Amino acid sequence: MGWSQKVMQLESPNQQIELQVTAGDELTISILQNGTTLLKSSPIGINIREIGEIGIQPKVTKVSQRSVSGQKIVSPIYKKSEVEENYNELTVQFKGKYSVVFRCYDQGVAYQFKTDFGKTPLTVINEKAEYKFPDQSKGYAAYSNRGKDDNIDSQFLNSFENTYDYQSLSSLNDKRLVILPFLVELPVNNKKVCITESDLYDYPGMFLRSEANTFTMNGVYATVPKVTEQGGHNMLQKMVKEREDYIAKTDGKRSFPWRIFAIAENDKELLDNDLVFLLGRPSTMTDLSWIKPGKVAWDWWNNWNLKGVDFRAGVNNDTYKFYIDFAAKNNIEYVILDEGWAINKQADMLQIIPQINLEELSAYAKSKNVDLILWAGYWAFHRDMEKVVKHYADMGIKGFKVDFMDRDDQKMVDFMWEAAEVCANHKMLLDYHGTCKPFGLQRTYPNVINFEGVNGLEQLKWKPQGYDQVTYDLTFPFIRMLAGPVDYTQGAMRNATKKGYAPNYSEPMSQGTRCRQLAEYVIFESPFNMLCDTPINYMDEQECTDFITSIPTIWDETVTLDSKIAQYITMARRSKDTWYIGAMNDWKTRELEIDLSFLSDGKYQMEVFRDGVNADRNAEDYKKETKILPNNKKIKIKMYPGGGYTAKISKQ
Repeated sequence: MGWSQKVMQLESPNQQIELQVTAGDELTISILQNGTTLLKSSPIGINIREIGEIGIQPKVTKVSQRSVSGQKIVSPIYKKSEVEENYNELTVQFKGKYSVVFRCYDQGVAYQFKTDFGKTPLTVINEKAEYKFPDQSKGYAAYSNRGKDDNIDSQFLNSFENTYDYQSLSSLNDKRLVILPFLVELPVNNKKVCITESDLYDYPGMFLRSEANTFTMNGVYATVPKVTEQGGHNMLQKMVKEREDYIAKTDGKRSFPWRIFAIAENDKELLDNDLVFLLGRPSTMTDLSWIKPGKVAWDWWNNWNLKGVDFRAGVNNDTYKFYIDFAAKNNIEYVILDEGWAINKQADMLQIIPQINLEELSAYAKSKNVDLILWAGYWAFHRDMEKVVKHYADMGIKGFKVDFMDRDDQKMVDFMWEAAEVCANHKMLLDYHGTCKPFGLQRTYPNVINFEGVNGLEQLKWKPQGYDQVTYDLTFPFIRMLAGPVDYTQGAMRNATKKGYAPNYSEPMSQGTRCRQLAEYVIFESPFNMLCDTPINYMDEQECTDFITSIPTIWDETVTLDSKIAQYITMARRSKDTWYIGAMNDWKTRELEIDLSFLSDGKYQMEVFRDGVNADRNAEDYKKETKILPNNKKIKIKMYPGGGYTAKISKQ
């Protein structure tokens, strides 16, 4: 590390990444890896009404530095049981009572503004993040899926779900907001930089917007809602009718969100990056024993679709008792009651339809050692949150799936923190559906056990032929999943080839093979993991169901193997002494050799599910085998178009 009055350098512990900080006319940063420029000189700053623009003609008053090496952080609800933290840090204090903390990890770079104005409140007009990338860089842009091109404000209301537009940064649609995380592919040696954020608190989330005909991406933030009105989906949302002229009103003494540049020389490194977790605010919760990850028998995707029963299937007690019985028989920890159990359009979670008796269902589930989760529209939950949470906690309900937030302005981010605290106080889980990507909250409040912000399997209930879920499934793990867990909702037992797929709302299907659906339980990070299909289909496919329910939802160790974005993924995860292997493929037939030499010495038995020889014509064709892992610990696999492979490996 070194510094002068205007130029400061900081290296990663392995000395491969270099951050350069320049305090000239503006405060700028640039990033290099092994001499290759990843980020050109890029201005950063914050415009605060009470004090002016931080980062303009900055005057350095003090520079300090420190290193952290080998620090172990316990991570019980995560993709590994502990995370090792190693970084070099540079803190630069500037005239004007502000500082910037810079960190270099082997996995990337992050920076965070801090202000020290005591109890004086600050009004943040805007934050400058003008990220300039080398010419010919390409990006994977997921645009806001709502609003008009000529009205940026209208795009802030969105579900944070979209496929990726992969092209030159200079050709991206500069009229659309890009949601985070955002992945940049550099023109040299396949290097990649993924931009996201952590420790987002009392502040809006960041979007990016391309600058026309350049390779620059600019930070954009929703201004604070001034006037909201109940409306939207079934009157369960607060629609912004008027906004303030600032993005946040906040404390004068605070740390601002970490801006993260996750860096990878090989695509597989993006599948196991810990920066969002490491930079999240540490938890102060001392008792996590009540936080129980697990599988969920889910109703909405399969449209409460049962057969061979003596009652009319739907949102009623008989149907949910059937789901509870199915969960109990298959060691599934939870059943969710999705939308429909509360009276429609009342936004009141204490008004329940007459077909549902929650006290009876809760007692019945408890007798079967199954727990219940309730779906909650955002405003119905928020408007009377303490009363609602206490009422259902006292009844024995274990948590909520909160949906249709569809914003990440300061007020919505504040709600997410408040709800996490209220639910933690009552020992209740939260699954944030209809929301933005994770931003470190899952470290602070591990009871926030899942997030959506992913273009998940629900899309196949309505997307037309020609829509490509298979390629998306091989793209988002390198981008969106870098931020944290995904409420993707896999597990379809009706599987279709590319030509055979058709949307069907009541009897939906997946794209790709049966083994692909099984492999997704290994590959997709999801501590609270749905079985999306109807219990009837799982009962008809008991062999697959048994395998799905055996797969853990949190892990002790994750090892990423040979993977290529949008083409294929191979991954290994360990729970105690058992390893699980997952592989997924694009629309080509592909043969791979998987090297498992990281396994300890000894003989291993494998329970394998692989694509059947006719899986290219019948996506439900698969073969289950039990075999011995070869002595060289290398296995050859073949995946058909849209295919998958998975194995459970146990020591003999």
